[in-house]
Amino acid sequence: MSPGKGEGTTTAPPRPGPRGWSGRGRGRAGSIQPVPEWRGSTRQVCGLWPFAVGSGTPMVGVPLGRNMVTGATVCCDPVSWFQRANLISNPSAFVLGLPGLGKSTLVRRMAAGLAGYGVMPLVLGDLKPDYVDLIEALGGQVIALGGDRGHINVLDPGEATSAAERLTGGARAMVLSDAHDRRLTMVSSLLTILRAQPPTDREETILDRALRVLDDRHDGVPVLPDLLEVIRSAPEDVRQVALDRGSLERYQAVTENLEASLIGLVDGGRLGRTFSRPTTNPMRRDRPVVYDVSHIDDAQTDLQAAVMLACWSAGFGTVNVSNALADAGVEPRRHYFVVLDELWRVLRAGRGIVDRVDALTRLNRTRGVGTVMVSHTMSDLLALPAEEDRMKARGFVERSGMVVAGGLPGAEMSMLTQAVPLSRAEQELLIGWQDPPAWDPVHHRETEPPGRGKFLVKVGGRPGIPVQVQLTSVELGIHDTNKRWRELSRVGRVERPAE
Repeated sequence: MSPGKGEGTTTAPPRPGPRGWSGRGRGRAGSIQPVPEWRGSTRQVCGLWPFAVGSGTPMVGVPLGRNMVTGATVCCDPVSWFQRANLISNPSAFVLGLPGLGKSTLVRRMAAGLAGYGVMPLVLGDLKPDYVDLIEALGGQVIALGGDRGHINVLDPGEATSAAERLTGGARAMVLSDAHDRRLTMVSSLLTILRAQPPTDREETILDRALRVLDDRHDGVPVLPDLLEVIRSAPEDVRQVALDRGSLERYQAVTENLEASLIGLVDGGRLGRTFSRPTTNPMRRDRPVVYDVSHIDDAQTDLQAAVMLACWSAGFGTVNVSNALADAGVEPRRHYFVVLDELWRVLRAGRGIVDRVDALTRLNRTRGVGTVMVSHTMSDLLALPAEEDRMKARGFVERSGMVVAGGLPGAEMSMLTQAVPLSRAEQELLIGWQDPPAWDPVHHRETEPPGRGKFLVKVGGRPGIPVQVQLTSVELGIHDTNKRWRELSRVGRVERPAE
């Protein structure tokens, strides 16, 4: 049946476009203001809008800031990504970037966030200082070293002796053996820095036997002068490993260079007496800790490297003691976040130092500790004279669970891409972040550098996550590395007489 008159399809009524009615005087909007956005947890916003979706970046770990592409919150730290998210196979991070772009600020944010999760930060050598205010705010322990401010005894077993008294069997033997090995490594490291080359195999064997004799003979905590006296006294156990063939003169000839080097550590020299006196402020394992070494002058490069190595040794020794007590059920389990800043200063101290650092940090996964190493560029790591040291230094970056890179010059890209795969776009992003700041003609000063607070988080061959670190008002007060420049100098200023 055909439709009758007036029947048929009806025409849809006209509707306005997305900007309103078009045409003269009909109110069409030339531009539309963006809709305000708010971000909250799913628990908070589910009643307002039940159709929430996840972001494109992991939401596990310490919140660092915004994804520069999507605007989503980026949560990232090596401990959480290893322990809870299973995104990396090694709880470690390596941070690279030119000075002044916020590397320390990034690491402080991770340390503060992990402290909230119950992971204790250990800053084993703060040269500027960048971390003292943070550790004080967390109620931690600040240990000052350098000059007359404090000493660290490299023969001090720390809490290993008291912990061994609470353990039995293999656990007790392991704690004491670790303390012995750590002390031997530190004495060898100091000799390496003093000589700019490692001690010989025979000298290390003599040191090992002399330390055992010293522990048997000495009551209390020995110091380096006590070790020197043992070698000078030529006990039979030490003479056997020195292969003196029954001749005291031969023994003295074999140990002459070793004795001379130990005298340099005991009676001053380039390394002063920082390591030959009792420890001023022993490290505790139940609180966040920072070693403040900022009073050591930058010209004293050997002393800086030696002190930082001693701090690293003491810190990892404390971690081992804590793990042994927790494994035995004597104390609760503690996890630590170890910060190794200014890595390049230590690596340049002498041939063989890379091996010492490698031995200290290689077993972080089995030790239950997360680590972050901080350096400026790949050139700093690869400027070592020996090829084998350069390869091992590059391995620090290659073995890291994640690499966080800030602004870097273009010359770094060829070296960085050998350790971390980067796309061309990612390389250009890092190069752009290292551009110098522009000049503000209104306030007559430089603006902020374009790359300050911007980092690219890389995990293996996955695409990098560009993040802009954002600080809270509380953090801005704590994380002020330029606090000494906030107050203007008035010395020598000529005051105009009042008219």
